[in-house]
Amino acid sequence: MASWTPRQNKQFEDALAYYNKDSPDRWHKIARAVGGKSVEEVKRHYDILVRDIMRIEADQVPLPNYRDIGRNGRGYENDQRLLRI
Repeated sequence: MASWTPRQNKQFEDALAYYNKDSPDRWHKIARAVGGKSVEEVKRHYDILVRDIMRIEADQVPLPNYRDIGRNGRGYENDQRLLRI
């Protein structure tokens, strides 16, 4: 499976929002908007997106432990720089 760049993902998301399910030739237009991807690749990418969303909504994807991801290694609640307003 070919990888998608962050730019292609953004183009895909924008095109997906612009061309709704009732748009004629939707997948061709989205593929053209992304560039470098075929209609089949765009459809496959969409199917993966839908599957991921379903897993998230079904609570099948664990939430990250944000406490362990603080910039200073001690957790966000201990990072005084983030507490300043």
